[in-house]
Amino acid sequence: MATSSARESVLHLLRAISAASCKCPAHSQSHSLAVAAGNKKCMATGVESKEYAFEMACSNIRYGEGVTQEVGMDFANMGAKNVCVVTDQNLAKLPVMQTVTDALHKSKVNFQVFDRVRVEPTDSSLQMAIDFARAGNFDAFLAVGGGSVIDTCKTANLYACKPDSEFLDYVNAPVGKGLPVRHTLKPLIAVPTTAGTGSETTGVAIFDYEPLKAKTGIANRVLRPLLGIVDPLHALTMPERVAANSGFDVLCHALESYTAIPFNERTPRPENPILRPAYQGSNPISDLWSLHALRIVAKYFRRAVKDNTDKEARSAMHLASAYAGIGFGNAGVHLCHGMSYPIAGLVKQYRAKQYAVDHPLVPHGLSVVLTAPAVFQFCAPMCPERHIEAAGILGADITSVKKEDAGLVLADVLRQIMHDLDVDDGLNSIGFTSEDIPALVKGTLPQHRVTKLAPRPQTEEDLAMLFEKAMKLY
Repeated sequence: MATSSARESVLHLLRAISAASCKCPAHSQSHSLAVAAGNKKCMATGVESKEYAFEMACSNIRYGEGVTQEVGMDFANMGAKNVCVVTDQNLAKLPVMQTVTDALHKSKVNFQVFDRVRVEPTDSSLQMAIDFARAGNFDAFLAVGGGSVIDTCKTANLYACKPDSEFLDYVNAPVGKGLPVRHTLKPLIAVPTTAGTGSETTGVAIFDYEPLKAKTGIANRVLRPLLGIVDPLHALTMPERVAANSGFDVLCHALESYTAIPFNERTPRPENPILRPAYQGSNPISDLWSLHALRIVAKYFRRAVKDNTDKEARSAMHLASAYAGIGFGNAGVHLCHGMSYPIAGLVKQYRAKQYAVDHPLVPHGLSVVLTAPAVFQFCAPMCPERHIEAAGILGADITSVKKEDAGLVLADVLRQIMHDLDVDDGLNSIGFTSEDIPALVKGTLPQHRVTKLAPRPQTEEDLAMLFEKAMKLY
């Protein structure tokens, strides 16, 4: 009787979830209970089976003002004898690195510093970090910096722990081989200094692949840090443009993961759980994290950019980055990110303001958000309810919005936020013209890891149209 009662309770809960869930074509979960039953037929006919499960993975997070000073004790507690500290040359001169090194010295932890991280890393810059890590015989890793630093540290750890591996072995297909990671990595702790990438929570590392002139990445759960130390004091040192661009990355992480194809619509289902990708499609748990991040962005983003002394706003955005990281780190992102990779990789002479770099640079968050109005207007017909809900959270009046206007409403509110925060007026303003569109499309096509998570499939012509619309925003 107890078993029967429990079964009835579970079925009642599932029916309630189904009744309350989004009914738009791309996100209706009403068919999820039938997926398993349909798989036998799919296997018999040779048709790719749909996914039926998702996995949640993220780092442990420690949050609090001044918590960076505990990092030495963390390594001592795990018995680390030789730590590889990864940062960049600018951060190496800032107080955060002094705090870190003091903490390591105090706990009598030996370490070596690699400070040659490139802002927006390339395969060449990653190889330098890999070579350093392989030569050092390290038993733990510490990343101190933004997404570029943390992603470089993840990559160095991955390849140093398997010295016979080749660089393309774990790079996402079709650019690389996309091999599953079967070896054990060393413990990695990340101290993020920007409020944007959420890399302290994810198993993803992004870089510019120079032969392709576009970004790609490595995605596997084993890459994720053991611990992310989110110290809001570091967010106070970000220049205004860094706060803006990294904040737009948070915004797009939340929006893209919430509007991605549902996990149980993704194909093919992996034959082995080790092959299940880090980016799996929207799911009920990621939805919660992404929506909460979006609400924080709506409340604090403008304040955080315009006033670096606003500790409340900057701290909130620092935490929102981690929230969105948990969301997209499991659900994934889609077209804004897929299209951003060639934008960054094909940069000509543009150098973002307030970034201390010696090379042309389109910051990641900027390359992502420039296409956002066009992308969400394009994708909205597939799940209008979710686009309308997001627009409402971001400040749009949605009381009488029709489904067919969902994309337009979200695009308009995004353009308003971008205008308020002085974002460049489209791709034209950072050096691209319509003549560059074929190359931009070509650089987007291999980004299957993310583009196939978009709720609306896209042709080459669709991508060309989206890049054209992104040439001018206002």
